[in-house]
Amino acid sequence: MTFPAEPSNQGSEGTAASKGPRHARRRTRGQRSRNIAIILAGVIVVVAIAGYTYIRFRYGQIKKLSVGNLAQTSSNQPMNILIVGSNSRAVLNGKQTSAFGSAQQVGGARSDVTMILHIDPKTHTTSLVSIPRDLFMPIPGSSLSNRVDAALNNGPSELVKTVEQDLGISISHYVELNFDTFQNIVQTLGGLNMYFPYPVRDAYSGLNVQTNGCHYLNGFQALAVVRARHLEYKTSSGKWVEDPLGDLSRIRRDHEFMRVLFSAVKQKGISNPLTLNAILSSVAPDLQVDSGFSLGEMVSLASKFRNLNPNTIPTATLPVALENNYVYNGANYGDVVFPAEPQDQLIINQYLAVPAPTVKKDSFTISVLNGSGVAQQAGTVAQQLIAEGFKVPQVGDSKILGKNVETIVYYKPGYLEQAQLVKSTLSGAVILGQSSNLTGAPVEVITGTTLTVAKPVTASTTQATSSSVPGAHSTSSPPTTTAPITLPATQAITPLQPWDPRAC
Repeated sequence: MTFPAEPSNQGSEGTAASKGPRHARRRTRGQRSRNIAIILAGVIVVVAIAGYTYIRFRYGQIKKLSVGNLAQTSSNQPMNILIVGSNSRAVLNGKQTSAFGSAQQVGGARSDVTMILHIDPKTHTTSLVSIPRDLFMPIPGSSLSNRVDAALNNGPSELVKTVEQDLGISISHYVELNFDTFQNIVQTLGGLNMYFPYPVRDAYSGLNVQTNGCHYLNGFQALAVVRARHLEYKTSSGKWVEDPLGDLSRIRRDHEFMRVLFSAVKQKGISNPLTLNAILSSVAPDLQVDSGFSLGEMVSLASKFRNLNPNTIPTATLPVALENNYVYNGANYGDVVFPAEPQDQLIINQYLAVPAPTVKKDSFTISVLNGSGVAQQAGTVAQQLIAEGFKVPQVGDSKILGKNVETIVYYKPGYLEQAQLVKSTLSGAVILGQSSNLTGAPVEVITGTTLTVAKPVTASTTQATSSSVPGAHSTSSPPTTTAPITLPATQAITPLQPWDPRAC
């Protein structure tokens, strides 16, 4: 093999020819190697630029929302991301409208699915907590309460504010998906397979599986599965039986469906550039995130968690107490759910890493107002709080809004930690609420019908099992405490029921 002759290179070293043919051959080969290296480096740079350009293009397709009340965190700090599945009909096509109703028939937007994804980049751990859509909570800026899913009617900022003020959970980012987003992902993957142990149906969501076994689901059918909260299953005797827990059962099934979906994305999408491109192209235009969720932060998180196994992500649902045909402030709200303390706070602390309050009990004052109509309840609760070390200079009455009402610990802006400390001493249907209208003490307890004052839950009274902390995946029950609760509370972690669909 011969090489083309190099041009003369006169200088202090002389020409290559003057040093002999062997040296000239080495010089020529070395130059050629450098040229190849430069070309390869150029190719790598072009590919890198093209990749970054592509990512920027897809990021540009995502709709950015102005969302207030978000916590400021960097991509290397623990954070909570509020993930919302909106049931807005405004974006539906003709087929979807016939199945789910038009924007005129079903106005506004509610958070059909509300989840909080906790991410810790330093430990590479994640956990997921679902908030039941029917959880009855104080509405920011109002003296009344409503379901948490109704907060989205007033925009993402209102939903974020409701979660932060009423549950004491800081939110760093907001991500919203709609019907189209979900269906497109499933369609791009070529559909999914799920095993149905029983025939199931739901006239509201359109679910209709008439035989048991492993079934193929396209995007439309998969959406019917995750939206089913009026599910009925067919027993061996041929009788159709309704799942009694409605939305709570749907959350349980949705957690399982997410594992199936994410496993398929990881298997078919990330490993296949064409499929991954199709997924991104179908998701980006319908995805909405807060404007502060930067491209750099997304790329950083994606890089750190690219090897995450979806089957190991611990999931939980806030424990709640069921309230059927709830009449509140003269209106019937149908079936709602009340919070359940101290179970709720245990899950929030363990799965979302919310720190315990550090303020002292005697560093602020509390007002206690009777909101239930139970005789002498305010005075009794005040004395019990005083015995626990709090300062309670004021006792009185509040408007009674219903036969059964929650206990609300209202607090002035800047007194969240103090309110959390008070709430940790209460058991039953207890929730927080921020108010700028408090004229007396910075923390005000409006007593409800199911309320017990007990010592705060500590490590000595709570034995957390391995399944109750992030990093462990199990379907066993959450930890119990010695603090009493008068309403029956649902479990935070429940196994799939015999009729629930699951991975094939």
